Amino acid sequence: MKSKIEKNMEKSVRFYVYKAFKIVFFIILGLSIAFLVGYIVMRLWNWLMPDIFGLPAIDYWKAVGILLLSKIIFGFGGGSSHSKHKKNKKRFNVNPCSSMRKDFSQWKYYDEFWENEGEQAYKNYVDRNHTIDNL
Repeated sequence: MKSKIEKNMEKSVRFYVYKAFKIVFFIILGLSIAFLVGYIVMRLWNWLMPDIFGLPAIDYWKAVGILLLSKIIFGFGGGSSHSKHKKNKKRFNVNPCSSMRKDFSQWKYYDEFWENEGEQAYKNYVDRNHTIDNL
């Protein structure tokens, strides 16, 4: 029967072997995707650019260079600016105009009020303020 120390050691070894396997797998996956993307750029360039613009065909490494240059110029996408945008978006979940919307629902009566008593009520208001200012 295995002791508790041996079981913990075995779990620890399994954990680190699994972790190392995952790291190696993702490195190989990343490199293969990078090579595949470079190959696709090369094939697309050689298929389209010579016929459309009269440019020369390129090899694999020139395609990778063009891809890298375009990523430097146009950005790598994602990153911290994307997460900052999400944070700003979460901050404004509450509609800042919600209190004002209630007031706009009453504007449908404005024209009717102005026709019936609005002009005279406004003149009375101005007269009241004018007399207060003169005091």
